[in-house]
Amino acid sequence: MSSQFETVPLGKTDLRVSPLGLGVWQWGDTMMWGYGKGYGEADLRPVFDVTLDAGVNFIDTAEMYGRGRSETLLGQFVQQAGVRDRLVIATKFAPLPWRLSPNRLIQALRNSLNRLGLSRVDLYQIHFPFSPIPVEIWMEALAKAVEAGLTRAVGVSNYSPSQTMRAHAALARYGIPLASNQVEYSLLDRKPETSGLVKVCRDLGVTLIAYSPIAKGMLTGKYTPDNVPPGMRGRMYNRQYLGKIQPLIGLLNEIGQAHGVANSAKTPSQVSLNWLICKGAVPIPGAKNLGQAQENLGALGWRLTDEEVARLDEASDKVNSSQ
Repeated sequence: MSSQFETVPLGKTDLRVSPLGLGVWQWGDTMMWGYGKGYGEADLRPVFDVTLDAGVNFIDTAEMYGRGRSETLLGQFVQQAGVRDRLVIATKFAPLPWRLSPNRLIQALRNSLNRLGLSRVDLYQIHFPFSPIPVEIWMEALAKAVEAGLTRAVGVSNYSPSQTMRAHAALARYGIPLASNQVEYSLLDRKPETSGLVKVCRDLGVTLIAYSPIAKGMLTGKYTPDNVPPGMRGRMYNRQYLGKIQPLIGLLNEIGQAHGVANSAKTPSQVSLNWLICKGAVPIPGAKNLGQAQENLGALGWRLTDEEVARLDEASDKVNSSQ
């Protein structure tokens, strides 16, 4: 399958990524996603293959996902397919409380590279800001990782507008751009907009990467008050909440019908992902199986109108204001 889209720059780096990526949190994670119960490694290789065949080149993982299993599986698939040069691979460092030295970041990156089977990654990110270590110290560590040739570019995740500005300024002292900030962003979580983060990233030339872009499956239309998701997600999104979002799901279906071709409407997931692309973010939906991966890919190659984006904004505001 040939790609029907242009790549976009990753911040002010020389890296270019597909406008939609693949997040592999589900690969190996048992707590949130139930890896090994209903899906496993045999289901994930087709996800990898169809994603690449569609021209998507950006894959995001982390050392915390499945306690390293996600990185190991991704590395295994990359080696087996022999496609390293076609991919932009991102992973993350967790600044846990006992990791008090920048040297721990370099060691963690080397461990990630071992699991991935790579000599360097394309994007290395600080997973979250929780740490007694100041932002500037971690940026110094990221700069050392670049200088050591262990990563091509660096980013952050879950950083606030002020933390993003501090990270950008600290890296600038080393002549290194802050490529990205990866945050939770979807029609059900507009905090990046309301906090001013979207504007900060736009002003600084930092790419906003959107994780949980279909709200852990809640924007698929699959879940209703009578069909609550299993496990931890069912505790996060209860029957009352799922009732509140049904008008938004209805609008997603309506707009999807307008973009259908050959009796095949766009799904709520595809409309939700396209909304994020229209917002200038790079969504990284996950996929447990081939069907989910193919559905995600249907968000590419077309675009919502400005009016449709505005209608979705309004419906989303109603849900979020009633929480």
